[in-house]
Amino acid sequence: MSKIDENVDYKEEILRLKKEKNAVILAHYYQVGAIQEIADFVGDSLALSKQAAGTDANIIVFAGVHFMAETAKIVNPSKKVLLPDLNAGCSLSESCNAADFEVFRAKHPGYLAVTYINCSAEVKALSDIICTSSNARKIIESIPKDQPILFSPDRNLGKYLIEVTGRNLLLWDGACMVHEAFSFEKLVALQKKHPNAKVVAHPESETNILRLAHFIGSTSAMLDFVKSDLCQEFLIATEAGILHQMMKEVPDKILIPVPAKENNTCACSECPYMKMNTMQKLYECLLNESPEITLDAILISKALVPLEHMFELSK
Repeated sequence: MSKIDENVDYKEEILRLKKEKNAVILAHYYQVGAIQEIADFVGDSLALSKQAAGTDANIIVFAGVHFMAETAKIVNPSKKVLLPDLNAGCSLSESCNAADFEVFRAKHPGYLAVTYINCSAEVKALSDIICTSSNARKIIESIPKDQPILFSPDRNLGKYLIEVTGRNLLLWDGACMVHEAFSFEKLVALQKKHPNAKVVAHPESETNILRLAHFIGSTSAMLDFVKSDLCQEFLIATEAGILHQMMKEVPDKILIPVPAKENNTCACSECPYMKMNTMQKLYECLLNESPEITLDAILISKALVPLEHMFELSK
């Protein structure tokens, strides 16, 4: 491993290394602002998956969490995929391990397994179709009504899909620690303080939060709504990292993060895993081309099938 110069200009060096190594940096909306600014593409899970599948770069640096980098490797196995911090996991993905999921599937023969992309490569390989919050409704509605469906691992997104599609989904009992952290009481208090504000929420949020929302959608859909809606004030119920892009797109609008149940420094809900990536780690991983995501070829082949089904159904 190369020795790190503590006085390095991370931005300048990342840009240099990226050009030198023909690398592309993909960043999720929940990354810190500095990483979003230096990334070649910033997006939600679906958009980032498509970018990973189509890139001609030799190296993909995924500024996100582990399952996202795994997905990039699955859809582009010939590329070297780097993750700045291998410990950047996901509470939702961790709520559904492959061994338990395999048992769950075996107990329900005849069911189609539609699985949220926030899961491990092993769980993807055991699934029939992958979905994201951007396309989950479209995918569920594309399935014949007489086909029973297992939906995993997010119970809140599953409950929302049951409500909007009318389908009787059998749900895995998992959840995202970030989207379950929003305080209903604090949101109600904020609405009283800002009566003209519209609430926009991610469907991974709990049902009581969604009941108060004027708009429910994926991270990118929330951004589009805030840009296009005529309202000037918004209460934002998703990970606080999205505020960086929102403030760039609508600097004249008032954006207020919905507070978490527990007190924290920013009075919002942040993903500790997403924030494990830093500019220094991004620089180091490009410099040393490590940590690298490696997956067994057979696992990649199996996990690719449900992802390809997702891409096909998302057209």
